[in-house]
Amino acid sequence: QVQLVESGGGLVQAGGSLRLSCAASGSIFSSYAMGWFRQAPGKEREFVAGITWNGGNTYYVDSVTGRFTISRDNAKNTVYLQMNSLKAEDTAVYYCAARWILSGQVVLEYDYWGQGTQVTVSS
Repeated sequence: QVQLVESGGGLVQAGGSLRLSCAASGSIFSSYAMGWFRQAPGKEREFVAGITWNGGNTYYVDSVTGRFTISRDNAKNTVYLQMNSLKAEDTAVYYCAARWILSGQVVLEYDYWGQGTQVTVSS
């Protein structure tokens, strides 16, 4: 079982950037596919980005493609979400998620979740 702790959220002006980090512990991080989700007030949680266990493949929801980049450092047991050109509609609680799977395809369903970090973009 893996434990996940997100960090890096905060308040930023529209057009600015933030980098979220998710530190994993308790299991073999390199065996997990990782993802980022977000949940805005009054809305359902949505998938934002995913990365395969070895970083060989990534996938993004259309609304963040070209602005967000997911990456991982297996030596540091950490996955990142670089967010550029932020918009007010990116305001949400961002969650890191993990699934034990050695697949070359990004998955959309995950088993383990962090507590979330708030991102607020002011317009």
